[in-house]
Amino acid sequence: MNRSIRLFLIANLFTITVAKAQQPNIVWIVSEDNSKHYMKLFDEHGVATPNVESLAKDGIVFDRAFSNAAVCSAARSTLILSTFGPKMATHYHRAEGKVTLVNGQDMFPAFLRKAGYYTANNAKEDYNIKKPEDVWDDSSKKATWTNRKTGQPFFYVYNIETTHEGRMHFTKETMNSTKTITNPATVFVQPNHPQTELFKYSNAYYRDKIVQMDTEVGEVIEKLKKDGLYDNTIIFYYGDHGGVLPQSKGYLNETGLHVPLVVHVPEKYKNLSPLASGTRTNAFVSFVDFGATVLNLAGVEIPKVMDGKPFLGKNITTKTLDKKDETYGYADRFDEKYDMVRSVRKGNLKYIRNFEPFNVNGLMNEYRYKQLAYQEWETLYKQGKLNKDQSKFFEIKAVEEFYDVVIDPFELHNLASLPEHQSNLKKMRKDLNCWMESMPDLSLYPEFYLIENAIQNPIAFGKEHKKEIQKYIDIANLEVLDFDKAAPKIEKFLKSKDQWERYWAMIAATSFGDQAKSLTDAVQSAMDSETENINKLRAVEFLSIVAHQNTTKSLANIVYAAKSDTEALLILNAVVLLKDYYQKQPVAIDVTKMDKKVAANDQVQRRLAYLKK
Repeated sequence: MNRSIRLFLIANLFTITVAKAQQPNIVWIVSEDNSKHYMKLFDEHGVATPNVESLAKDGIVFDRAFSNAAVCSAARSTLILSTFGPKMATHYHRAEGKVTLVNGQDMFPAFLRKAGYYTANNAKEDYNIKKPEDVWDDSSKKATWTNRKTGQPFFYVYNIETTHEGRMHFTKETMNSTKTITNPATVFVQPNHPQTELFKYSNAYYRDKIVQMDTEVGEVIEKLKKDGLYDNTIIFYYGDHGGVLPQSKGYLNETGLHVPLVVHVPEKYKNLSPLASGTRTNAFVSFVDFGATVLNLAGVEIPKVMDGKPFLGKNITTKTLDKKDETYGYADRFDEKYDMVRSVRKGNLKYIRNFEPFNVNGLMNEYRYKQLAYQEWETLYKQGKLNKDQSKFFEIKAVEEFYDVVIDPFELHNLASLPEHQSNLKKMRKDLNCWMESMPDLSLYPEFYLIENAIQNPIAFGKEHKKEIQKYIDIANLEVLDFDKAAPKIEKFLKSKDQWERYWAMIAATSFGDQAKSLTDAVQSAMDSETENINKLRAVEFLSIVAHQNTTKSLANIVYAAKSDTEALLILNAVVLLKDYYQKQPVAIDVTKMDKKVAANDQVQRRLAYLKK
């Protein structure tokens, strides 16, 4: 090899080595289950978090950062794929069927790893996805950056459980024996909650957990500094979704979606941020964008299969951020509790679409109701001791909700029916429909059907059924019309040969409540000729909620006919709903008449235990 070629190769090797060395390390410090509302850095009612605040002085505060889902596994599945959950069927909490990734889909750390990064996760995963082999170099409670090769850039996730919902499952004995640092007498209790001693204590107790969490954030930062890495590392601190006080985690309120986010960008990487240190921005950023942003910061090409758009890194300018002014949210099944809700926030305005408005927010969920505050809230409602705002959680929802969340941060005053808001409401309704159709949103099919037909290749399933899904969205949107206009169309779809057109026609009919009594004969006729068990359930819901019939025997038979655990879960959700809020009659379920495998499912057993109790 002659001298010139050798020098050329050495020079190129040096260039590649320098380029690798210049790739930033990236760290995510993630606190579980806390929205921005409990931290003074983001909210006047929050507590001081000096370590996060110190990171903010040297970084960027994102005042409008959002999870797209309000519960852990759905939120984390969005994060790890940088793709909307309803498009991938990854949006049901703790999915009974894990989604398979095909056709270029992968968890984004796999792309970092292929680009030479060391990837470590400590330690929570909780994805609704069959995990490929190439994602993490280490994912365990011992995972750290120290095991990488010398000079190798790393991506590291550190998860803090201190603020998780489970920490709020304290007992009355704890309340009587454990004094909080935060003063319960002066702590803020949001106005839709009862202003009781228990709610005050719960708020104080949780804020103490926020302070404890902040200490743990500081420990990670100190370790980076001790290892001489702080000035070479871009650090994200954020909460993994909202929560955990009642009606936050699991709900598309701001308390369920609006998260704290601070990003520290070292001086040597200032070219990767359009914003200076110590800056606050109102640019909207969502979890769907986080993975794409990390890839962009690392100089890794963003796969076209991702929905996310980067908000930091190469080619991101202040104009890019100024254009980011909206976020989308989704909620479906949380453990054994089903609902289907979508949201869009644009600027100060928030639009929420309840596809099954007869599903009451306060419906029993075993894990949620371990929290004493939930238990007391329900008891006070049953005793008639709550005001209008506090009672809303246990009552039928509006099909559409519309709020100015700056004026009304706890979404108490629904503006959807006011004439002066119709223009904005209709625009945001259209935006939401376009977003759902563009994915397309797979929730227009029940979860059990997706498990049987879609999770091996959800993208292909969505493309194949896009026109049908658009049609089902149109039928569901009959709910927003005046009943006189919607009724003849509903009656037509009740006779459709397409089982899912019939399914959504029955849901739409039920959404009108007592207005829809004139459809009773049509629904009864549809039920008498119905061959699909789940459609019989939807007809029974109508006959119970709208026609006020006692349907307990029919409900039991529908439970016995369930062929899968997720089908049974959806049916039992309706059984509990009707028992607790509508016909208020006990439903006797003989477990011996159920499919044995179905009856053995943990979440099915929770519903059965509650019904028996």
